[in-house]
Amino acid sequence: MPKITFYAHPRSGPSYRVGLALALMKEPFAFEIVDLPSGGGQKPEYKAKSRFGQVPCIQDGSDTIIQSSAILEYLAEKTGKFGGKNAIERAHINEWMFWDFDRLCPGLFRSRAYKLGFRKGEQAVIDSYKTDAEAGLAALESHLSKNEWLALGKPTIADISVYSGIFYAADGGFDLSKYPGISAWKARVEALPGYGKPADVIPAVPRA
Repeated sequence: MPKITFYAHPRSGPSYRVGLALALMKEPFAFEIVDLPSGGGQKPEYKAKSRFGQVPCIQDGSDTIIQSSAILEYLAEKTGKFGGKNAIERAHINEWMFWDFDRLCPGLFRSRAYKLGFRKGEQAVIDSYKTDAEAGLAALESHLSKNEWLALGKPTIADISVYSGIFYAADGGFDLSKYPGISAWKARVEALPGYGKPADVIPAVPRA
């Protein structure tokens, strides 16, 4: 059976979501780097796979799947790992994944981009994203101060999704030592078999 092909960029936070999921699920894959800074996402051959010209993207047989949350759901279903067993369990997982992309990761990822110089913006805009991220972190801390995992009492793709943003929090200027519940949960994720940092799970060069 052909392996999944994973299209990504090493500095992409959403790409880390998928790379981490593949590692934790122990799913083998081929890899192609998409050179976003040089316009690789807009090349016709790539946009034929990823209509928005974004990463990540996976190809499994003749099908391609884009958007990191959709890919995580697909991988959980394909591998039978880190997903829900029925509609209600999957819904509870999705609650966190949808919240993550709406309320947490925009603030974390944009703050990181401004801090590292990937983006430029007015100070009011930068401060607004910082405020949003802090509100998201407070909500996450409230839950994780009372629960070991985000959903179902066990690690799921919800944890993988949210963790990938939390991993970059320090790059955005956020001090996670202020959030003991998040810090303890972060350590639990990092103790899962197969865990790796971005450089461990997203290859630096293409591979078959």
